[in-house]
Amino acid sequence: MSDTQEFQVAMGPASTPPPDKPPKRRGWLRRSFGALWWLVDGSRRLVLNLLFLLIVGVLLVGWLRSGAPKLQDKTVLVLRLAGPLVEQYAGSARERALKQVRGEPDAQVQLRDVLRVLDAAATDPQVSSVLLVLDDFAGGGLPNLREFNAALQRFKQASGGKKVVAWGAGYNQRQYFVAAQADEVYMHPMGAVYLEGYGNLRNYYREAFDRLGVSANVIRAGKYKNFGEPYFANAPSKETLESDAFLYDALWAIYTESVETARKLPKGSLGQGIENVATLLQQAGGDTGKLALQMKLVDGLKTQDELRAMMIARGAKDPAIKTFRQVQFNEYLARLPQPMPGQQAVGIVVAEGSISDGEAGPGAIGGRSTADLIRQAREDQQIKAIVLRVRSPGGSVFGSELVRRELELTRAAGKPVVVSMGDVAASGGYWISTASDEVIADPATITGSIGVFAMFPTADGLVSKLSVHTGGYATTWLANAYDIRKPMDPRFAALVQGSVGHIYSDFTNRVAQARKSTPEKIDEIAQGRVWTGAQAKERGLVDRLGSFGDAIDAAAGRAKLAKGSYRSVYIERDQGRLSRLISLFGSQALQALQPAIAQWTQQLQGPAAALPAPMRELQGQLQGEMAWLNDLMEQRHPFAAVVHCLCTPP
Repeated sequence: MSDTQEFQVAMGPASTPPPDKPPKRRGWLRRSFGALWWLVDGSRRLVLNLLFLLIVGVLLVGWLRSGAPKLQDKTVLVLRLAGPLVEQYAGSARERALKQVRGEPDAQVQLRDVLRVLDAAATDPQVSSVLLVLDDFAGGGLPNLREFNAALQRFKQASGGKKVVAWGAGYNQRQYFVAAQADEVYMHPMGAVYLEGYGNLRNYYREAFDRLGVSANVIRAGKYKNFGEPYFANAPSKETLESDAFLYDALWAIYTESVETARKLPKGSLGQGIENVATLLQQAGGDTGKLALQMKLVDGLKTQDELRAMMIARGAKDPAIKTFRQVQFNEYLARLPQPMPGQQAVGIVVAEGSISDGEAGPGAIGGRSTADLIRQAREDQQIKAIVLRVRSPGGSVFGSELVRRELELTRAAGKPVVVSMGDVAASGGYWISTASDEVIADPATITGSIGVFAMFPTADGLVSKLSVHTGGYATTWLANAYDIRKPMDPRFAALVQGSVGHIYSDFTNRVAQARKSTPEKIDEIAQGRVWTGAQAKERGLVDRLGSFGDAIDAAAGRAKLAKGSYRSVYIERDQGRLSRLISLFGSQALQALQPAIAQWTQQLQGPAAALPAPMRELQGQLQGEMAWLNDLMEQRHPFAAVVHCLCTPP
């Protein structure tokens, strides 16, 4: 038998294939749904493609029309800032890009942008002065506000006679801290300067929990570790009151000294004014504007039109906008050139927000995602050193360790790591700071809180009150050791206590190794207690006091980079196609077409109402500060050991 015959035997006769069966005809209902889906899917693709082409067309037309005309002489740089002062924008780059396309305010102010704008304007001959309008400015912690103030001082010193003027309908405490740095401070005649000092009230839930039949079951290491205290007590402990008083008194002293120096007021005058404010206001006839003027907190009372007339008289009038010649903050920022790639660089990684285990977007710290950014910087040959900018109250132990370990590997690879502490770098925020060559803090940074706690609530009393009963079988006692419906098993509590104690020991040992001390000495200043940056420096928890710029200079020096030979680059997650597209063409390309885009997108979105601002703020706070609770509530872990401080910048 030939090879061909063998093949035909194996496969069957090649010349007589089996007859094709007629295809089974689909039912009319299936055909109808298939056609409908094809129509819906095709329409969706068409709309998305048209939307993309529209955005590209808008950007191209706007870019061709924009051209950013050169600033004229006697231009006033107007800093009309809205929202909180942050290290990096919270939320996705896509959301911010779409806001920019629609012309909506982002309601966030990046510290880096403020510093960059003021430093550039200081040497810009076309910028004659700066006007601060802070009515919508939510401020930040003292360290970031001090960075803002330092940039204002650099502007005044480097500009050769340029002035900073502040105006507001009124000033709250954070706004006034910045406004006081101006050469002239003006306020609306009906306004008030509201200074109140620092303080904090917390809700305590012990009695409410007892009535409900709920137990918090908080286990902690560190007598000052008070994060879980509101859930097992009815009032603050003496340790909490002692720690708060030591912290707030020091921060208030920094605040008052800065304002009194800037306004050339006698030392202690702010405190005396607050103490006697009722009498002083009565003497001023109840006129808060007059009181601010008498206390020399402002230089004059002016309405907005009076301010406008003053600025026109001092500078130049712009007939096109019928007011003084000016450039807005975002417009001036868009004019500034981007650092040229190819230069050796100091990489900046921002660690801002609460710490969780896995992935987190901007404004929060994910153990994996932040570690990935550090690894990216370490493997980039152009980046010679890393600055970790920390603004975090802590969170997950495991997430903190992932970040710390990646920094340790970076140092082992020969790249210097310098930590710059911002508003707060406490508990887990301090944990991640231990793997560095140098730690630089602002005098007003809130840091320390070296302690650990675990919390696993039970509601067996509540279940009993509802006449609900729980029972079942388990192969071992540990299978059902922790269930919210059952009382706490003492053996499980002992298990958690041992784990918390071990983590605290690990924490203090890491700090002792980093600070070249002993665990016993660290334990004396740890115990979960928070300190200001100045207090931490006195206790050896930081290397020196300084600014964010000092940290960048220190990192460059350790990498032996000559001044002016390197750039500073932020290592952040990929911003996405739409955001990159907008960055490519620049924000000025959108200005002429923003109204049309805003109207069109509003029609697409329909009448859906957004949450009120206070609710959005509360939602963001809960999502950020409690990120470490996700694993516990989703039962990924039987309990959570947490390095988090009950502290936020006042």
